[in-house]
Amino acid sequence: MFDTILIANRGEIACRVMETAQAMGVRCVAVYSDADVSAKHVAMADMSRHIGGSAPADSYLRGDVIIKAALETGAQAIHPGYGFLSENPDFVEAVEAAGLVFIGPSASAIRAMGLKDAAKALMVEAGVPVVPGYHGSDQDDTLLKAEAAKIGYPVLIKAVAGGGGKGMRLVEDAGGFDAALQSARSEAKTAFGNSDVLVEKFVTSPRHIEVQVFGDGTRAVHLFERDCSLQRRHQKVIEEAPAPGMTEEMRAAMGAAAVRAAEAIGYSGAGTVEFIVDGSGGLRPDGFFFMEMNTRLQVEHPVTEAITGVDLVAWQLRVASGEGLPASQDDLGINGHAFEARLYAEDVPKGFLPATGTLTHLAFPGVARADSGVRSGDTISPFYDPMIAKVVVHGPTRAIALSRLRQALGGTQVAGTVTNLAFLGALAAHEGFGRGDVDTGLIARDIEALTAQAEVGPQHYVMAGMKALGLDAAGSMAGFTLWQPLLRTVTLERGGEAQVLKVEVLSADAQNWHIGEVVTVARKVGDTWQIGGQAVARVVRAGNTVTVFDDYGIAFDIVDPLERAGGAHGDGNLIEAPMPGLVRSVDAAVGASVKKGDRLAVLEAMKMEHSLLAARDGVVAEVLAAPGDQVEAGAALVRLEAAEEDAA
Repeated sequence: MFDTILIANRGEIACRVMETAQAMGVRCVAVYSDADVSAKHVAMADMSRHIGGSAPADSYLRGDVIIKAALETGAQAIHPGYGFLSENPDFVEAVEAAGLVFIGPSASAIRAMGLKDAAKALMVEAGVPVVPGYHGSDQDDTLLKAEAAKIGYPVLIKAVAGGGGKGMRLVEDAGGFDAALQSARSEAKTAFGNSDVLVEKFVTSPRHIEVQVFGDGTRAVHLFERDCSLQRRHQKVIEEAPAPGMTEEMRAAMGAAAVRAAEAIGYSGAGTVEFIVDGSGGLRPDGFFFMEMNTRLQVEHPVTEAITGVDLVAWQLRVASGEGLPASQDDLGINGHAFEARLYAEDVPKGFLPATGTLTHLAFPGVARADSGVRSGDTISPFYDPMIAKVVVHGPTRAIALSRLRQALGGTQVAGTVTNLAFLGALAAHEGFGRGDVDTGLIARDIEALTAQAEVGPQHYVMAGMKALGLDAAGSMAGFTLWQPLLRTVTLERGGEAQVLKVEVLSADAQNWHIGEVVTVARKVGDTWQIGGQAVARVVRAGNTVTVFDDYGIAFDIVDPLERAGGAHGDGNLIEAPMPGLVRSVDAAVGASVKKGDRLAVLEAMKMEHSLLAARDGVVAEVLAAPGDQVEAGAALVRLEAAEEDAA
């Protein structure tokens, strides 16, 4: 076994690898960028090395600098985590050429599965079923469109490199093919440096079921399946293991196919074989098709660990150090059910727009395993994926595990940035999901209900107002006078709407809160404040923001009425950057007429491209940014003026 390893990654996965490695007595070296100087993974490590600037290209993608850091710190092996260099065969060869061990598959295995078109051809040879489609090297636009017509719409255009939904577009008919192809290629080029795509049939009622495999370079086993069908924009949201409705016959067929795939390329270490499943007629042994193989540890690996009792990182270290497979197929079994929910900093009402911010408060309930690379006080950076944590639960049955997931999400507390926590809670409570009726279209079909905003009641305003005025502390006598009730005022803002609250402090144990014509009474029972007979939820304040941890977190801004800016806001004239990022392209031209919904610019941020659209009809008055500009959140990019006929 190694005595020291370097982890060529950051955030949650770096922390996850360290937890197991350090428990095995292995010292860990962290690497960090300028943005990660004070990151959690750096604090956890036994040693650390600075490797460059904040952008991944200046740090976590610099293989030569990472290898140098490993050699300087005496590491014998490098664990790549996932993302960044984890599936880069050139990096694997460079690691081995330096006399180090790469904790993962060989360069040849990564190359074999690195391009989806070549991988599908290899799988056909190995007897693994694949989705009908075009996987050729000829990338002529006309040819691709003709192949799509042969396959039959709807089709998926997919980047041949990479994953995570990047460079992927669903095309419903021939009329949308050209624009989708251009968009997919542009995003694929940005994300993977390769604009090549493949075209394949879009499966009706599709389910995304993947199989965890593990090999030693010769033999492989599977650790059963995970269902990852709850997706938005082709990105996984909640994963579970085992798959709902799975039969033993189909499990055996999928597991055998996954093992054939792994052994066909001499796979070593942890990997995932992803299948698209036709769920229209139930799960059938002839209804699954190979999509791709991820030649690394997956984000959702904890649900497999939960149902099998296997520590996959420990297995990785053991096999990479020269041991054989730690278990045979007959040794492995399924115990209960597990779920993983991905908690992100993202603005759900704005189309799941990635967000930044400082986590002023972060806490998880004891019922869940929370894999996280951030702590209270850490900043969600625009340079990296905005994941906050993976919330993982396990139970003896699916129903119990799902109940525990709801409990865990309800007890998770995040303040300082917008998150998808309420969205995850809505998914966990979704009736169809509860029955196990899942497919990749579930979220899109029910998006309105799943993204409904929390109902904010008077009790929430009172809780926030008490914290804002410092009247929530047990035994607080703040401002209490014996001769008359004290009347105080506070203005709270939520969603752009201000609400004035007035409070009469009747005694040390009673307060009357006035919100318009509504009067709400807060009373102290023992050392606990109650509103309407219910205990006050936990409330935290950071600066002028107060967060009430009820209904997944409700944030209010404390407003000084004298400082409120006058005039109307958001008239649609100015198109601003919603987050820090790189201006990838500008479609607007001065003097051009545009319609509401027209694309004016494309902003690249958090590894995704975001189209900025016109909020109304008008004429482009100014173009204030150029392709290649790095802009901050709120930077003005394009200004519109009314069309002449509208101005008349």
